[in-house]
Amino acid sequence: TEESDSIYLNKEELSEMSALDLTGKPELENVRYAFLIGCYTGLRYSDFSLLTLDHIKGNFIEIKPQKTNTPITIPVHKELVKLLEDHNGVLPKSLSNPEINLLLKDLGKQMESLKSKVFVSITKGGLKIEASYHKWELLTSHTARRSFATNEYIAGSKPLTIMAITGHKTEKSYLKYLKLDGKDQARILRQDWIDREKLSII
Repeated sequence: TEESDSIYLNKEELSEMSALDLTGKPELENVRYAFLIGCYTGLRYSDFSLLTLDHIKGNFIEIKPQKTNTPITIPVHKELVKLLEDHNGVLPKSLSNPEINLLLKDLGKQMESLKSKVFVSITKGGLKIEASYHKWELLTSHTARRSFATNEYIAGSKPLTIMAITGHKTEKSYLKYLKLDGKDQARILRQDWIDREKLSII
């Protein structure tokens, strides 16, 4: 097996996606709405595409993921509240996975930050081959779940807490799932320094 080179979208990229003017583009508006729900819940596409208001109970989402069939509880993120308010409490129209992946690439093309190039390595014929892609070309429905897991880790949420939502069985498998580059790791270390400095002052 080899590690996936899948991407994630950071907080700034998610904000840029949210701010896109999609007037007159109802299909892209719908797929953005669905994708962002995934980014703020950590649910797989098979679950966030079937989410209903009945799953939302106060400040929490209670749902039984199709893959594990084990009930989980997810706090309702403030950005999800905003999304629901912006859409008058109506959830997005359900799409097939191939449909959402195709439309996500059309959506990503409109984002300046996703026009940057990323390198992906794959093994062909026993040889490691590296190819260059625009970041938007690698957008899929699963990017939402990976974005949730990575952004929560960067924000300082405890791995075991995040794993309770993502369903990873071991911390090792969860940490391999994250997509942190050197800059992300540097930000985390810098924040650790700031937090320790605050504690020493107290």
